[in-house]
Amino acid sequence: MSSSTTRRTFLAAAGAAAAGLTAKVALGQPAGAVTPRGIKIVAISCSPRKAKTTSSALQAALDSARSVDPAIEVELIELAGMKIDLTAVPDQPDDLAKFVEKLGDPRIAGIIVGSPVYMGTMSTLCKLLLERMMVLRRNNFALQNKVGGALAVGGVRNGGQELTLQSILMSMLCQDMVIVGDGKPTAHWGATLLNNGKDDVSGDEFGMTTAKGLGRRVAEVALRMARA
Repeated sequence: MSSSTTRRTFLAAAGAAAAGLTAKVALGQPAGAVTPRGIKIVAISCSPRKAKTTSSALQAALDSARSVDPAIEVELIELAGMKIDLTAVPDQPDDLAKFVEKLGDPRIAGIIVGSPVYMGTMSTLCKLLLERMMVLRRNNFALQNKVGGALAVGGVRNGGQELTLQSILMSMLCQDMVIVGDGKPTAHWGATLLNNGKDDVSGDEFGMTTAKGLGRRVAEVALRMARA
């Protein structure tokens, strides 16, 4: 093989590598980054009403998260219908205790907790979930560095959604999670949606923007954490 051919081959390979690097930088990916496989984001609906507005809003967030990268797996969990015992003990775990234990799975990179707003704050199921999750803190901070986000659905625009979000996020901070909001362009504490009284949040344009933004932001940060 001639030296000129070898040189051309080398330059072509170098050019292709540089083009690939430029494309990654343009996409906001660090040089040498490889999209990790097996990343999972879980959304938990803390409404006692199954398949209603809270779960619909969470599904929109998950759809947005999945659109960030095909490597992301998503799952919506509803606490409604679970067998939950307020006096559950370790040797007799109920459905909620078994579910909470699974949240420590290393494959779960992001957790979105969604609650309806009752009397200006989170639902009883949401409070119970967050309290039960403290077992993961005692278990060597099993949720540490997982990405957390919050979503709230209220019957009026300013009915306690922000207070609900802040309460959920404070609990996540106690778990040493990495918390995020809804990202640009709204960029506040998380997703805040309005139930129009007909069990439909799809017409709440602003609220749906925050839900989609939250899902996207959780996915983006979870991917960055996985590549670190």
